[in-house]
Amino acid sequence: MKELTLYYRLVFLTLNVLYFWPGFSAIDFSGSCIYLPIQSSERMHTYATVLQEEIEKRSGLQWTITNKFECKKIIALDHSPLPDLNKEGFSIRISNNQDSVIIHGFDERGVLYGIGYFLRKITAINGTIEVPEDLKIITNPAYEIRGHQLGYRPKTNAYDAWDRQQFDQYIRELAFFGANSIEIMPPRTDDDFTSVHMRKPAAEMIVDQSKICDAYDLDVWMWYPNMGSDFSHPDSLKKELDERHRVFSSLPRLDHLFVPGGDPGELDPSLLFGWLDKVSVVLHQYHPNAKIWISPQVFRPTAAWFEVFYREINKKPDWLGGVVFGPWVEVPLEVLRGKINKDIPIRRYPDITHSLSAQYPFSKWDLSFAITLGRECINPRPVDEKQIHNVLARYANGSISYSEGTNDDLNKFVWSAQDWNPSTPVIETLRDYSRLFIDPLHYEAFAQGFLSIEKNTRGPLASNTEIESCLKQWQALEKVTTPEVKEKFRFQMGLIRAYFDAYQYYRYYSEKERENRVKNLLSAASETTVTDDLQRAISELKKPINHPASYLKERCFNLADDLFESIGAQLTVEKHHAMKGRGNFIDQIDLPLTDAPFYLDQLGYIEELTSSNAKINALEKLLNRDNPGAGGFYNNLGDQVSWARVILHDSLVNDPGNLRTPRVSFGVGMIGEEWVHEITPQGFRGQATPLAWMNQITTLYNTPLEIRYDQLNPKQRYKLRVAYTGRFRSKQKLAIDGVLIHDYLQTGLEPIYEFIIPEETYQDGKIELKWTCPEGERGTQVSEIWIIPIP
Repeated sequence: MKELTLYYRLVFLTLNVLYFWPGFSAIDFSGSCIYLPIQSSERMHTYATVLQEEIEKRSGLQWTITNKFECKKIIALDHSPLPDLNKEGFSIRISNNQDSVIIHGFDERGVLYGIGYFLRKITAINGTIEVPEDLKIITNPAYEIRGHQLGYRPKTNAYDAWDRQQFDQYIRELAFFGANSIEIMPPRTDDDFTSVHMRKPAAEMIVDQSKICDAYDLDVWMWYPNMGSDFSHPDSLKKELDERHRVFSSLPRLDHLFVPGGDPGELDPSLLFGWLDKVSVVLHQYHPNAKIWISPQVFRPTAAWFEVFYREINKKPDWLGGVVFGPWVEVPLEVLRGKINKDIPIRRYPDITHSLSAQYPFSKWDLSFAITLGRECINPRPVDEKQIHNVLARYANGSISYSEGTNDDLNKFVWSAQDWNPSTPVIETLRDYSRLFIDPLHYEAFAQGFLSIEKNTRGPLASNTEIESCLKQWQALEKVTTPEVKEKFRFQMGLIRAYFDAYQYYRYYSEKERENRVKNLLSAASETTVTDDLQRAISELKKPINHPASYLKERCFNLADDLFESIGAQLTVEKHHAMKGRGNFIDQIDLPLTDAPFYLDQLGYIEELTSSNAKINALEKLLNRDNPGAGGFYNNLGDQVSWARVILHDSLVNDPGNLRTPRVSFGVGMIGEEWVHEITPQGFRGQATPLAWMNQITTLYNTPLEIRYDQLNPKQRYKLRVAYTGRFRSKQKLAIDGVLIHDYLQTGLEPIYEFIIPEETYQDGKIELKWTCPEGERGTQVSEIWIIPIP
């Protein structure tokens, strides 16, 4: 215990040294007033009130708003165009005699962003406001569109549990980091109309959201998919237009309408543009200046689809605001930019909320985390988000993120900071986030703590020692923070990930040790002991493991309850009423991390065999399922080691959405289902499957998958065994060095195929395997390859 206490002290001496460093200078502005010029607008008074309220929340101080210079120290708010400022820009400086902070916006919005920046940099706590002595900045936003989607619908993992006040506070906080747009949703989407969490109907809440945004002068966008079944019949069109009359007329403010081409509501562009002509008439009855934006999102695109889309978009209808680049857009952003007229804006719609089966998945994620954290876990990815933002930012006019709840909270603020200034270091944003939202006394430790969570996801789980270090950092924070800080949902979100990740780390070793014991037992089986050995192995695999780190799991359960209370986060289905596969990663906390389910299934089958000899032969086949034989080759393509064989034609860093490069994906398809999101050891006809089938290498759309082998023996005959598993159904064909091995096969029907490798393809000892898809398919998927010598 003494060693642990010493560790905690060392952590905070290191991480917070800057805060206590004698050279750090701050000015006491505790007894300040907020100054507004006498003829300030109602919105300027709103902004002043925002500053007043945020100061009181954090320090307990009640600053007055005045139009007189009656206080010893003032925070002055004003706006007017200045030479170094552009639209929405601001400057902050401290007067020479250090009695005033002047926040000056180019326009009124600029004042709001200046207030946000001011709040991010000060230390406000316990009746004290300290302003850094060197606080001085002149800054303008790099991109004109900066925002996030806040959909009030059951599919989200938290938003449907919010009331108006929570939306107001969250929208305000997003603005503090430069957001100028909030995207809402209509009552009818690809979702249920209501949930047990909703405080009021969606039709009423979106009105509140619109009003909140208007009070802060933030642009209101609406994502409105085409959910109708027929967009050609007059009766169906009337029904759809009547709905839009009701929605548009109810909103006090609507600046932009975003209509996706698909995902959901797929509509051929030959119908889409004519339909939007009609929608625009309705829209402009209530919001005359609103614009309509369209995305070429489509699950199974064709060249003909895009040809019509490009032709129609380049006609530039009067209602057109621009094009949206989001998930399931086949063409890379730079290609899209080149296909549409230069004067048509592009808005990015980045998926910052999902970790797999996503536009920007974790790169080469460890399977154990994919199984347990799943698609929609709490996922702070600050370094990733900056890289994803910046590599493509030059092709667009900004972004509004795709979000399904609070799980991506930190990512939103990183993305907004980059939309304002792409050169902003990630650590600066993390410090601002931690100082403003969590604890100004330990902001450095929190900033480093969030970075450590992202490091947990790098590389194989089994060898990632960062996970233990991360847990210690967050446990140290638990010890030194106040009860008030512990109740903040952003602290709870970081803490639960630290405990969850550590639990998986320790659990993996326990489960792997048991799996190895069972394999050793079965490997030693003989015809006289095999029946007893099978029973012992089955009993061992069924027996619960008493994990020495089970207290970590209990802490996760408690924190899940805390997050439900603090922010409405729904991390379990039964207790917190989450939608399955939508944020309920705590339900997955004990999913198997080894091949135990597959072995149990196979051992049950082997146990039924009648002869000991048959059982021994079946066991040998099971234990050697990945053995290609002497002189052969085997690769599990979900394993990072196997990527050395993958041929890349572009950098993964430059292609974060993997539209030109392969990715590791997860899931085993089920017959009759288009795709799966949950990663479970079950597939095809419902049978248990090996872990190797649960992850695979994937390419999207028409991008080929190419894999190289060398050092084959030209005098040896070989056969190819290949496993085609993956989360979606597709068609793919295989050629080796240009020789067709098989034509298009429908994946998702059978897992394993075998083919003879033509001898003429490896006379130089090398082969290149190339998988391709026909037009309109979703991509290639290959999980395992055996190259087996033929005797």
